[in-house]
Amino acid sequence: MDFVLNSKYSPTGDQPQAIDQLVDGLNSGVQAQTLMGVTGSGKTFTMANVIERVNRPTLILSHNKTLAAQLYAEFKAFFPNNAVEYFVSYYDYYQPEAYIPSVDKYIEKDLMINDEIDKLRLATTSALLSGRKDVIVISSVSCLYGIGNPDDFNASVINIKTGQKITRNVFLRQLVDALYSRNEIELSRGTFRVKGDTVDIRLAYEEITLRVIFWGDEIESISTIHAEDGTSLGQHDQFKIFPANIFVTTRERIGKAQVGFFRNEAKELEASRLYERTTYDIEMIREIGHCPGIENYSRYFDGREPGMRPFCLLDYFPDDFLTIIDESHVTVPQIRAMFGGDLSRKLNLVEYGFRLPSALDNRPLKFEEFEQLTNQTIFVSATPADYELQKSEGVVVEQIIRPTGLLDPLICVRPSMDQIDDLLEEIQLRIEADERVLVTTLTKRMAEELNDYLLRIRVKSAYIHSDVDTLERIRILDDLRAGNYDVLIGVNLLREGLDLPEVSLVAILDADKEGFLRSHRSLTQTVGRAARNLNGTVIMYADKITDSMRLTIEETERRRSLQLEYNEQNGITPQAIVKARQIIIGVDKEDSAPPQTGRNKTSSSQATKKVPYLQEYVNKVDIAADPVVPYMSLDELRRMADRLRTEMTEAAKQMEFMEAARLRDELVKTEERIRELSE
Repeated sequence: MDFVLNSKYSPTGDQPQAIDQLVDGLNSGVQAQTLMGVTGSGKTFTMANVIERVNRPTLILSHNKTLAAQLYAEFKAFFPNNAVEYFVSYYDYYQPEAYIPSVDKYIEKDLMINDEIDKLRLATTSALLSGRKDVIVISSVSCLYGIGNPDDFNASVINIKTGQKITRNVFLRQLVDALYSRNEIELSRGTFRVKGDTVDIRLAYEEITLRVIFWGDEIESISTIHAEDGTSLGQHDQFKIFPANIFVTTRERIGKAQVGFFRNEAKELEASRLYERTTYDIEMIREIGHCPGIENYSRYFDGREPGMRPFCLLDYFPDDFLTIIDESHVTVPQIRAMFGGDLSRKLNLVEYGFRLPSALDNRPLKFEEFEQLTNQTIFVSATPADYELQKSEGVVVEQIIRPTGLLDPLICVRPSMDQIDDLLEEIQLRIEADERVLVTTLTKRMAEELNDYLLRIRVKSAYIHSDVDTLERIRILDDLRAGNYDVLIGVNLLREGLDLPEVSLVAILDADKEGFLRSHRSLTQTVGRAARNLNGTVIMYADKITDSMRLTIEETERRRSLQLEYNEQNGITPQAIVKARQIIIGVDKEDSAPPQTGRNKTSSSQATKKVPYLQEYVNKVDIAADPVVPYMSLDELRRMADRLRTEMTEAAKQMEFMEAARLRDELVKTEERIRELSE
């Protein structure tokens, strides 16, 4: 099936040229291209058009869950009749296994798996191995981590058809080998039940139940029913049942795997630890075909030599797949760092006998391995880094014109002397015009002192720093938009997804202090925060113009002149962006649909419903901060913890990660209180 883009909009501005250039590059075999698009220029829409034109399976990489979920919702709306899948870490909470030798402290792995995301991950692998080519996978860097061998996953797929000669018991054994478990009480995801000649299987990757009816040693009928209400979804002549777990292996491989361990006379304690853990795991694998942490033995099951890379999601794609790296200036460094961070933690576990050396080979890909596995790549960023430019050999596809006609902000440079007095005058002008101001400083202390000073002179001000919780940061931003604050101060306000159309002034203090926060790319990102307002202006306070400042000013002026020329030639009047207050990190498309679960299609009424990714949280009290909590009994606190855990799981299931993060923080505080009372 081909990709079919569904949108009431058509490419405009310089989107048509960008699409043509990217498609021509892909068709001519260019390995790497860079799309440099300014904030608000419709880069996502351009990517969707490119995918439709080249008609190839596509992996879209994002650097965090939030933006990945946003992209997933947008592409689901763009391609409602194609397979758009979501592959991110399925942990709501994850405390990795670790050992600290200096204090002889072992930290056991503690985690909570999001069942809904686990289902979406399985749906991704199932779609890629189903043979269809119209697959788009929106993923975080989770796709770099080791998962099951695609050959074993494919070998564990159960193909059935009506009239097939197979006994019921043989079929049940096949389900067990595919890691489905029998449960006669509750038919939950990844389980099956048997009633006479009828076998019901709750598929692990879709919201449907498969019903297989036998007549003797023959399959009489195959049907699907809705998992929740039991309504019939239709009859099938044949059906593929994909495994219930990504980490699946065959019994043949389990039989061949010889897991050994070493005993060193100088390390009797470590040898004893290793023996107990490994023996238990092997017994579990032999009995039920699985064990907690089975991925740490994946090297033996796969027959890989020490040091060889593990299988990952990229191995499930066909050879001609396309890779798009969104916000590449952030995502590429994250890909580079994954291997080193994982290795530093596991070395101690192996050295002190908590894990076999094979655990080191259950790891994310090295950057060089990632480059070898990816074929043609498009880097997407407003400020591409040197790596992207080098890989693209300096050829950059620009997307500068905004569909709204908005221009890049004006930039002026003013001396640092009396910069606060000058800033106060500018703030007052914005307050009178009912507009907002962002101020960036070099240090947290300076941000705090400036905020205190503004509050003393009755300027409604707030500041953001790294210690502010995610939800509180969102509330502060929403209060800024609402007018509860006129000024927002921060050290690093470059976060992707920061969409504040009310901000007309960005003030950069000490702009001439070269460093990460005042580099060319950082300054360009900061300047972009004022690009959503008709009156967008940036003031750089500096005593000299650094190379980074000069590059930023020249680039902004170049873009602005091109935007002005385009508007004049096409008679376009810039339009102000009007967005609902509650959407801070949201879906820009008006006709976006909410993320769907599995691969079932929603009704047409659901598909056009506008669902922002992040809703406004009003009048929500932090439970652990409630004054009643210190006086609650241990049983009451435990009930509260159970309720919080349930609410957190439900929020994560709905992909409301900000709300889930808030509930997780409350759960941690409540559990700390429970431990205090229990001691």
